[in-house]
Amino acid sequence: MRSTIKLFVLATLTTASSLLPAEAAQPKFPLPTPGGPAPIVEPDVAGPENIDNLDVTVRPDGGTRDGIEIFYDRTSRTATGEKPAAMRQFVFLFDKSIRFNPEAFPTCDRATFEAGGPQACPPGSKVGSGQADLYPSTVAEVAVFNTKYANGLRGVLITIPAGGLVLENTFEPVVGKYRADYRWGSDELANPSTQPPGERAATTRFRVSFGATITEGGRTHSFAETSAKPGKPLNFGLWSHFVTGQVALPTDRTPRPW
Repeated sequence: MRSTIKLFVLATLTTASSLLPAEAAQPKFPLPTPGGPAPIVEPDVAGPENIDNLDVTVRPDGGTRDGIEIFYDRTSRTATGEKPAAMRQFVFLFDKSIRFNPEAFPTCDRATFEAGGPQACPPGSKVGSGQADLYPSTVAEVAVFNTKYANGLRGVLITIPAGGLVLENTFEPVVGKYRADYRWGSDELANPSTQPPGERAATTRFRVSFGATITEGGRTHSFAETSAKPGKPLNFGLWSHFVTGQVALPTDRTPRPW
């Protein structure tokens, strides 16, 4: 009798688990940095599916033995050629051999940048650059500044000076399955906006670099370094959440070339 009851309970539990809604399943690409700032909660909107690709290049920064510059080149398109969906959150994922040294560099906060532009930021605080291609045909320079937030977190400001745009990024440790390839993520949230999500600006190509050097007291410091041996492949990714609810994770691998 006890065996019959046990089998009945197991069968019931198995049947119940098969009836769980699809939403209960693990997402294919969960957020890599759940400890970071929470994005604004808003309903998803109808829109096209973005088709994203990522190409990453790594070069020596010329300052220290292991110092590097990391160049992300993301492209985004839709099957119909219409405007891609705008971003809600990006997380730049860096190979687990990569470490950052933001404490060695001057910082620029958001208020300083917004009050006086890039020229108001302290010398040495710029730690990257790039270019944004906005749909349909606008091109703008990108500048990246080392920053420290009031709560003590470190990160960067990814800015488009011509438009006064500032995107706050925090350096966050990745969790779960992402730790197999990555160690840190640069967690970037879209700014609050009253503009309808479907009408927000979107990029068809976005290039941005992380890396710089500074020399003080006769000693040179690199903003980004890798402990990987020459020739070892480095893993990179760009976890992407769009206003349509779509989540994508384009990735790339590139060897340390020196």
